Amino acid sequence: MKDSSVAQRTVFFISDRTGITAETLGLSLISQFEGIPFIHVTLPFVDSAEKARETTQRINQAYQQDGAQPLVFATIVDPEIRSLLEKCDGFYIDFFKTFIPGLENELKMASANVMGRIHGVGDSNVYNTRIEAVNYALNYDDGARTNGYDTADVILVGVSRCGKTPTSLYLAMQFGIRAANYPITEEDLHSTQLPKALRPYQHKLFGLTIDPKRLHAIRSSRRPNSQYAQLAQCENEVKTVEAMFHQENIPYLSSTNLSIEELATKLMVISGIERRLR
Repeated sequence: MKDSSVAQRTVFFISDRTGITAETLGLSLISQFEGIPFIHVTLPFVDSAEKARETTQRINQAYQQDGAQPLVFATIVDPEIRSLLEKCDGFYIDFFKTFIPGLENELKMASANVMGRIHGVGDSNVYNTRIEAVNYALNYDDGARTNGYDTADVILVGVSRCGKTPTSLYLAMQFGIRAANYPITEEDLHSTQLPKALRPYQHKLFGLTIDPKRLHAIRSSRRPNSQYAQLAQCENEVKTVEAMFHQENIPYLSSTNLSIEELATKLMVISGIERRLR
């Protein structure tokens, strides 16, 4: 239930490593509570007693400033560090403490109790796959190169500023997917046929589109008062590119109301692409 009079709540995401897991799980939970003005604070590498005390003090200060308990989402392996953080004035949830004991009981073995297992470089094959995929996405960004498309897992196509580059990089970082992207420019819009460079790789193409008004707003912030940013130009480009997708049987998604994470995951499901990272 929304309540405009509700107090601001500071949310801390705390970890002994990068904080990515605490952020992801914590944000998923608080997204279910609309109308509360959440202030996000991420504190990674809280991996010593001294840092834990400093973090606790910061949480307590937020409590005094807000007049409401901060929410604290943590992934802390070390029991000593966790016990210090648990003394804070926040509403404290540690995902490891919540789930590890039950898993230990079910699996009939103790956990490794090692920091940073999921985001470490322990598996060199996984690490190298991710680096290779990121390098590929950067080298084949925005149609800069097309002579290596035969090694791509997917080639994203769409108008300029529809979300191709961040989606390509997310696919590389999160799943190890080699994703190139190619912008459909005004020069390509004289017909609904694929640009020549893309025709041999039609089976690898996946389209991204966007609401013209949203595209107009994005382009206007980048190049205000330009022909490139005019609403009529945006409407024409989107209409023509979507006609191209239909004519060439290219699957596509709209980035208007989807996050990068949702776009990337839906794309993989629709295309049947298997992740390279586990």
